[in-house]
Amino acid sequence: MAACAAPTEDSDMSTLRDAAMKSKAWPFEEARALLKRYEKKAPEKGYVLFETGYGPSGLPHIGTFGEVARTTMIRRAFEVISDIPTRLICFSDDLDGMRKVPENVPQQELLRANIQKPLTSVPDPFGEYESFGHHNNAMLRRFLDTFGFEYEFISSTEFYRSGRFDDTLRLCAERYEGIMEIMLASLREERQQTYSCFLPIHPETGRVLYVPMKHIDKVNHTITFDDDEGREWTLPVTGGNVKLQWKPDFGARWAALDVDFEMYGKDHSTNTPIYDGICEVLGGRKPNHFTYELFLDESGQKISKSKGNGLTIDEWLSYASTESLSYFMYQKPKTAKRLWWDVIPKAVDEYHQQLRAYPDQTVEQQVNNPVWHIHNGLPPASTMVVPFAMLLNLASVAGARDAAGLWGFIRRYAPGASPEANPDLDAAAGFALRYFHDNVAPNRNFRLPTDQERAAIEDLRGRLLAFTGAEEGQAEDEALQTICYAVGKEHGFEPLRDWFKALYEVLLGASEGPRFGGFVALYGVQETVALIDRALAGELAG
Repeated sequence: MAACAAPTEDSDMSTLRDAAMKSKAWPFEEARALLKRYEKKAPEKGYVLFETGYGPSGLPHIGTFGEVARTTMIRRAFEVISDIPTRLICFSDDLDGMRKVPENVPQQELLRANIQKPLTSVPDPFGEYESFGHHNNAMLRRFLDTFGFEYEFISSTEFYRSGRFDDTLRLCAERYEGIMEIMLASLREERQQTYSCFLPIHPETGRVLYVPMKHIDKVNHTITFDDDEGREWTLPVTGGNVKLQWKPDFGARWAALDVDFEMYGKDHSTNTPIYDGICEVLGGRKPNHFTYELFLDESGQKISKSKGNGLTIDEWLSYASTESLSYFMYQKPKTAKRLWWDVIPKAVDEYHQQLRAYPDQTVEQQVNNPVWHIHNGLPPASTMVVPFAMLLNLASVAGARDAAGLWGFIRRYAPGASPEANPDLDAAAGFALRYFHDNVAPNRNFRLPTDQERAAIEDLRGRLLAFTGAEEGQAEDEALQTICYAVGKEHGFEPLRDWFKALYEVLLGASEGPRFGGFVALYGVQETVALIDRALAGELAG
């Protein structure tokens, strides 16, 4: 997501800013709310700070990408309506103790032997980095860099051990009762007896300890506690000897960095008063928040780094472009969304529909178009003249092994198209073949037609054989679609969608697909007739 180029005329920026100030697109709504934070004067630090947080307890999942993508959309929207500079930091809580072993990584025994050690002290089970935390941080950064995000990365381990957090930690010791008052009110009575906002890191074992405090020295900024063996220790709260529990850490980080905006999932929403309260106890100003709904897997369960359910970023990018994923993230962030294989084709085709619409829209319409936010106001032209869903159906019947094998059909459908002139279509052809072989072919379920369906399909076959081409001023796919409609109506299909459902189930082994007339135009009339013959002979369902 490269920065948006400056308009050539002041009037252009003025028009854009006026449209942005009225836009109902959620990034602009959040940006306007953030601007009110500094309507009296600009921040003393000289910039507005956006933050995203990441817990590297497992491999980064696609929801982590979504958080950075959406925050970036708000950041870019803010830059349109304000001249205040901005920064975005991605904060990794890698000093956190590893509480359980992720199920989707190797060397489970090695990891179990290092339970409760900070993630940056746990050996890397992949053998590639200094630690498991370093490995997961590298994975996160690689994913974010793939999309061209502009961000600054901060490691919690470095943040604590370098002294950057020391002033805030000293303040936590001095205002310990204020923090504890907020925390204890949210805990069950049993947990209240042992809870402390400080988690000491054992000087000998290196493990993060969840133990009660015996004494907090507010002058010398130390804590005293007994370890699991009953030995007493006194440690300074500074220098990486101690970390904060994750809820206090959230609010303390806001205060330490003077964060202006952070979004997080709905599962954090009940903690918002805690985060805000701790930030204010430490002398900070609570940031603006944005709570988004969670992503769900195939079964409607929340996706989880430790379980490895749901799609990964790499899996999505194996079947579609980065922009299609950004489009998926833009859509309805406050609505829970199922994140599974079948959402990819829809996201691809809708993204290109929006690209095609963009040039003919007014500025007011453009700032409400998702592609404005995906491309920072400079969306490219779409050369996707064949929908992704139709490419999937073509892959189903063409027997092609690579994108080049599909281009003979594509050129017949769109004579002016080529891999060079239509690079997004060429890439989509390759994606469609891979998607079909991995996710469609194993689940295809052909069936024989009913008597009613057989009669209608035989009628369609005859009309296709008699088809001599579209009339002047009519596209071939529209003419073929008209024939399909007529056959369905004349054979009494009600509703008519049952007729098209039958065509796809009998001919393609799927219950859904794009416009059938468009598929025939792409695949070829004679080829479709041959496909019908095979289906009626029982060769596909056999």
